[in-house]
Amino acid sequence: MKPAPFDWHVPDSLDAALALKAALGEEARFIAGGQSLIPAMNFRMAQPAALIDLSRLPALAGITTEPDGGLTIGAMTRHRTVEHHPHPLLSEAMAEVAHPQIRARGTLGGNLAHADPASEMPAVMLALDASFDLRRAGGTRRLPAADFFLAPLTTALEPDEMLAAIRIPPLPPGTGTAFLELARRQGDYAMMGVAVVLTRAADRVASARLAFLSAGPTPMLAPRAAAALVGAGPDAFADAAETAAQEIDPMGSVQASIPYQRHLARVLARRALALAWGRAA
Repeated sequence: MKPAPFDWHVPDSLDAALALKAALGEEARFIAGGQSLIPAMNFRMAQPAALIDLSRLPALAGITTEPDGGLTIGAMTRHRTVEHHPHPLLSEAMAEVAHPQIRARGTLGGNLAHADPASEMPAVMLALDASFDLRRAGGTRRLPAADFFLAPLTTALEPDEMLAAIRIPPLPPGTGTAFLELARRQGDYAMMGVAVVLTRAADRVASARLAFLSAGPTPMLAPRAAAALVGAGPDAFADAAETAAQEIDPMGSVQASIPYQRHLARVLARRALALAWGRAA
């Protein structure tokens, strides 16, 4: 398959890129690593009239540790860079993304802006309670990850905006994380996956967040399951996993029926909670 015809722009500054997007609006798409957008264009699922190449904007790449211990990640940061960062959940989940060749080219911002509900990073951002800096000519707004993903391949980005940076708050002391997914083959889209962030207070859960991929039209949080864990111990993990399996909204696929996806969510959530609990110690 070949993409529909399109124009190609290569701005040499962020201001120039944003000005182009403001002028072209919905007719244009930013291209970073191209590992999500180009296949969609080849299948003509996406047919932008113009591409705005961000490869000459190195200021949009890199990971900065903030004074409070949180992270700011530029949208053009390659998956491979994130994979080798010591943040426990980012590195564990990123190792499951596609194949090494794709991780060497793909970018975190491009992946998140693509908003595939079967992708690992959107769910991880929900679990980490991340927020996104959305830039346009003349200003920036910050949006929680929970408000960014609206539907399959659809985000809250306005036609003249770009996802410029990802902000991840610090993990509190006594926090453990875990990421688990199940796919038919390494590199395939997961039939189900879960990211867990759990903070312990002695032998009880102080707080928890569970986020699932391949679990609905967007990455899915399980707030009722997380709330049921607060003040409980490991004996509550099975019930919380059952609650989470009912909270999600899986759509089924050729590889996994909806009941099987709920079963996977239940099993993976229970295992991930146990892993995160042990790591929090």
